[in-house]
Amino acid sequence: MSNTEELLGPILRDVSRSFYLTLRILPKEVRQSIGLLYLLARTTDTIADTNIIPAEKRILKLRQFRDRVRSEGAPMPDFSNLVREQKDNGEKTLLLHCPEIITLLETTPAFDRGQIQLTLETITRGQEQDLIRFGDGRKLKALETPTDLDDYTYHVAGCVGEFWTHLTRRYCFPKAELNDSQFLALAIRFGKALQLINILRDLPGDLKQGRCYLPKTDLDKVKLKPQDLKNPENWAKLQPIYIPWKQKAEEHLAAAWQYTLLIPHKQYRLRLACAWPILMGKRTINLLDSANPLEQSSKRKISRSDVRSIIWSTLWRAPFKGRWLRLFGDN
Repeated sequence: MSNTEELLGPILRDVSRSFYLTLRILPKEVRQSIGLLYLLARTTDTIADTNIIPAEKRILKLRQFRDRVRSEGAPMPDFSNLVREQKDNGEKTLLLHCPEIITLLETTPAFDRGQIQLTLETITRGQEQDLIRFGDGRKLKALETPTDLDDYTYHVAGCVGEFWTHLTRRYCFPKAELNDSQFLALAIRFGKALQLINILRDLPGDLKQGRCYLPKTDLDKVKLKPQDLKNPENWAKLQPIYIPWKQKAEEHLAAAWQYTLLIPHKQYRLRLACAWPILMGKRTINLLDSANPLEQSSKRKISRSDVRSIIWSTLWRAPFKGRWLRLFGDN
């Protein structure tokens, strides 16, 4: 197995089985570059989330890694402390293979490499701002405004929709007649949808880490403080501001489906790669409808059988335009 096959195979699979499925179905023209961005972004996510390391040191490592991605002349950061603190073997292996990931980046075609560098710059700016805002998580803090939340979802996910679109438009359907500004706007909402769903799903876990992504200005409207969200009995008070954010996620998800419908029909691999996270996101929202999201024990992740069901339902519908059009409403 070559280094590239190992990086985009077992190493990526061990840090995200769901994205690994998406990567496997992608057209070969974009598979390597999209997989490479994922590995780099997951690396920076691991750096940012290693809470046992002080926030200021994580910020330094993020900046050093960003510099190395941006410039071949920059030194490779020393991740030995981060590696020692990883409890997840997949993330530990990922950090150990960073030199090979950077080597793969340096051999990537210039256009793709530039798009990867630009997108990772945006992602790491968002992660850095997050660390500056929340620090070590010793004191529970909330984002200030809805604009802050929207900005965060763009920086860590919406920009990935742009990246995905620039690559697939160039290599998969360059001659398709599309309104590119509209297509890119939908792509950004696609990324925002998935990130907002994660935020709503992971609320209890984020609170334990000292982070509340629901804005303070919203919480003030219902006379709640971030600390109050650790008590599941406050769910009734939270609903008036939580439900609109869930509706926003649903609206973004519907925009993501519109994005998928604009992809030329013959691009069946690309349509499947978009449909899977959308439909998984929709089922996750359905789980949020049926449970108290402040309960640590509430079921908020879809099952493997749900994933298999989604994959099967898309595979047999993909050739048929009418059935494909109805797919989002049927799931």
